[in-house]
Amino acid sequence: MLGAKLAFATLLFAATLPASAALNIFACTPEWGSLASELGGDKVTVFNATSALQDPHRIEARPSLIARARSADLVVCTGAELEIGWLPLVQTQSGNAKIQAGQPGYLEAASYVDLIEKPQRVDRSMGDVHAAGNPHLHLDPRNVAKVAGALSERMAALDAAQAAYYRERAQSFQQRWSAAIADWEKRAAPLKGVPLVVYHRNLSYLIRWLGMREVGNLEPRPGLPPTASYLVELLAQLQRDPAKAVVRSAYNDPRAAQWLAERAGIPSQLVPFTVGGTERAKDLFGLFDDTLVRLLEAVK
Repeated sequence: MLGAKLAFATLLFAATLPASAALNIFACTPEWGSLASELGGDKVTVFNATSALQDPHRIEARPSLIARARSADLVVCTGAELEIGWLPLVQTQSGNAKIQAGQPGYLEAASYVDLIEKPQRVDRSMGDVHAAGNPHLHLDPRNVAKVAGALSERMAALDAAQAAYYRERAQSFQQRWSAAIADWEKRAAPLKGVPLVVYHRNLSYLIRWLGMREVGNLEPRPGLPPTASYLVELLAQLQRDPAKAVVRSAYNDPRAAQWLAERAGIPSQLVPFTVGGTERAKDLFGLFDDTLVRLLEAVK
C-alpha cells in the first residue's frame, strides 16, 4: 500500500514538471539573444544582458547580471574584447563553472567569423581600438549565418535530448535567412558606393557588405566624444569629400550628428544597430529590414 502511494506521489510530482527543461541562455547583446530565440524556440529561455539603447562598450557588471549568469547554461557573447570591461567579472562572481571561458557553456561569436579592421598595433593614444579587430560583426548578415551554425550545434551538445529540434530550427532559419539576404542585397543596390559619415566604427561590417563608403567619423578617435573644433574640421573635410548622410546608432547622442548634418546640408539618420533599436527592429529580420529602409530613405 505504501509503495502504491509513493508511486502515485512520484507520478503526480512528475506531472507538475515541464515537458522538457528549458536551456537557460544569457546573451550579452540583443542580436545574440534574438538568434538564440530563433534557434531554440520554446526549448530555451533567453535573457539579454544589454539593450539597443546601451553602448555595448560601456556596460557595468551589475549584481542583477551576476545573478542571471549564476543560473545560465550557456552564455553567448560577441567576444573580440567587446565585453572585456564587464563580462569576466560577471563570470567570476557568478560562481557558475559551466559558463567560464573555454567551457562548453560559453560561446563567442567572433570565433566563427573573419574580423575586419585588425590594427597593426594598439596603444591608449588610439582610443577604443580592439586588438582582435572590429567586434561589431553582426551587421553583416553572412556572419550571423556562420554564428547560427555554431550556436545551434552548441545548444544541441548542451541539451542532447532536444538536439534534433535545434538542428531542425537551425535549418529552417538558414533557409529563411539566405532568402532574406538575397532580397536585402537586391534592395540595397542603390546604396553601393554611397558615402557616409558615421558616429563610431560600429557600422563597418554593414558598410562593407553593402559596398558603401565611410568618408568621416564623428569620433576623433574610437570611443572619444566629438569636440567642437573637431566637428569644424570634419565639416571642412566634407566640403572636399561630400557625404550623403550622417548615420548614428540608436544609443549614440544625436547632437553632434545633427549639428554636422545641418551645416553640411545632408540628412542625419538613425539606424537601429541591433535588435530593439527601433520599433520595427523587433528581431534579426526586422533589424536588417528597417536598417535598409532608413538608409535608402536618407540617401534618395
